[in-house]
Amino acid sequence: MNFKTAGVIGAGAWGTALAQSAAAAGLQVTLQAREAEVADSIRNTRINEAFLPGVELDASIAVTSDLADLAGCDLILAVPPAQHMRATLAAFAPYARAGLPIVLCSKGIERGSLKLMTDVLAETIPHAVTAVLSGPSFAAEVARGLPSAVTLACADLDMAEKLAGALSGPVFRPYYADDIIGAETGGALKNVLAIACGIVEGREMGRSAHAAVITRGFAEIVRVTEALGGNPATVTGLCGLGDLVLTCSSPQSRNMSLGLALGQGQTVEQALAGKRSVAEGYESAPAVRELSRKLGVETPIIEAVAAVLAGETTVDAAIENLLTRPLKPERE
Repeated sequence: MNFKTAGVIGAGAWGTALAQSAAAAGLQVTLQAREAEVADSIRNTRINEAFLPGVELDASIAVTSDLADLAGCDLILAVPPAQHMRATLAAFAPYARAGLPIVLCSKGIERGSLKLMTDVLAETIPHAVTAVLSGPSFAAEVARGLPSAVTLACADLDMAEKLAGALSGPVFRPYYADDIIGAETGGALKNVLAIACGIVEGREMGRSAHAAVITRGFAEIVRVTEALGGNPATVTGLCGLGDLVLTCSSPQSRNMSLGLALGQGQTVEQALAGKRSVAEGYESAPAVRELSRKLGVETPIIEAVAAVLAGETTVDAAIENLLTRPLKPERE
């Protein structure tokens, strides 16, 4: 299959960066923004001032607010916020032909249904070919052409290889895999864990505590991945461990910056005030906690973050609870 055109659904920071990267890979790209005013602004200035200021987009990228304009694309990158994925895909469904590859690029668990984005796609556009793109990648860096590597997973490994080849550019390197559950789980859980790392930073608890949260948080990712039927080996790669390390290591991460504010004493409302971009960890934390409980998987760090975000406990009480848990073998 020869991919020549790509449609990007969602003109947030990550969607805009992926449009830029796909254009650099040689694809003819159409970027769709939900808000007509955002689309108009990008067309007029070639900059997404609302979500990715300071980056001039490739002149070849077409911009629209109409999903119908993506109907003829060879592949689709779906990048709306995770909690809006179902409605967005349902709106695009009339324009999606059978066998259209749709690459899911948003990370999260759907509230209410507790479903992965791959499940949401299967229910809204069942005739699509499902793929997942996930890995350590900050939107601003990708958009500016800095090197990055990600995982691109599809149950059909041959298709995964073809999609990786189509999206691979001079500095954007997708590694392909066939475990879509593992690829998606790592991305969904690491956002919640990044909030925990931000709290550690905000409380000035030290690098040792920071490393402990990353490591024990990764153990939670592995347990949930196994319970969902994914391959634990998948999350030892870019889409799991790699993404976790990046997101937990820089305030450039919206999730870590949220945790940092909480650790410094702000309320959740104060920390979120004035933020136009979504912190997916905040949106997904209740669903991740509920899903872990449903699976019978122990995820104490995720539990603590979800409780803090819901106002069920304080930061200090959550930290004390984690530090006073019974000792246990490390691999349990």
